[in-house]
Amino acid sequence: MSERAAPFYCPYCGDEDLFPHETGHGAWECRACNRAFQLKYLGLLSRGVGTNSAGGDEI
Repeated sequence: MSERAAPFYCPYCGDEDLFPHETGHGAWECRACNRAFQLKYLGLLSRGVGTNSAGGDEI
């Protein structure tokens, strides 16, 4: 099984100083703004891939 992707930047301050947090799977800490956050994959959307949610033509 492959490793999960890591976030590239903090969703709060935008800094890249991220490390895994001790809370558990998907938890990260930003040492620049001293915040901890957790990422969670929710699943695939029922509308599928490649559909335009705006209702216009795809380019």
